[in-house]
Amino acid sequence: MARFLRINRAVAGSVAVVGIALAGVVPGAGAAAGQTPAAATVQVAAARVTSPAYVPAKRTLEYGMHGSDVRALQQRLAQLTYYPGATDGQFGSSTLEAVWAFQEVQGLSADGTVGPHTAHALVSPRAPQSRYPRGGALRVEVNLRLRVLQLYRNNKLALVSHVSSGGGYYFCSDGSCSYAITPTGHFATTRFMPGWVTVPLGQMYNPVFFIGTAYAIHGDTDVPLQPVSHGCVRVPMDIAAFFHTLVKTPGTPVYIYN
Repeated sequence: MARFLRINRAVAGSVAVVGIALAGVVPGAGAAAGQTPAAATVQVAAARVTSPAYVPAKRTLEYGMHGSDVRALQQRLAQLTYYPGATDGQFGSSTLEAVWAFQEVQGLSADGTVGPHTAHALVSPRAPQSRYPRGGALRVEVNLRLRVLQLYRNNKLALVSHVSSGGGYYFCSDGSCSYAITPTGHFATTRFMPGWVTVPLGQMYNPVFFIGTAYAIHGDTDVPLQPVSHGCVRVPMDIAAFFHTLVKTPGTPVYIYN
């Protein structure tokens, strides 16, 4: 479960929740303040049609930078169904987490910087592989080894997100002890609970449960590269803001594997 950290909830709550109108269109990418979900989706679709082929930046891109080359990076990540946040030319946390996810899928060192190797992969990327291509037209796959979540809609990849899962440590709560392990197997979404939800081990944001009300895919302010949760699947806060709108609850298949 999530370890609660204080954040500005007004900022977290202001993240636009944008639905997917076309398979493979990442929600919210490029959305401006005040845009309707439909307008934002149309803008992203148009950007994909008109954008030229990705041209690597002439410099190494990393967190905190800004510029047109960062915007081009964000557009490319969105085209590939990674979620970089708004295509505003600012290399912030959303873009960093999208770069992590991309590097994890490509088998690169997930250092969050876009140097020559990552830039080359962006030009000729390796497509994420589905472990369960017949597991349902709408499904969620979580690869614990790669540390990524893949969401499929109409059997087409719609979203790839970095995740942090069970850290493997021993812990005790309410008189019982166990290891922090994310269970593997075939599950299905059971319930969605909006906002911050308090559980015995802390709090989690917008949880979509897949085992009763014990294990969930949920947002957290701390989603590092390492597995650190008590067993849930943590996703970045910006993705947790809309993830629940992309799945059916209850009933969406969830496959978790190593």
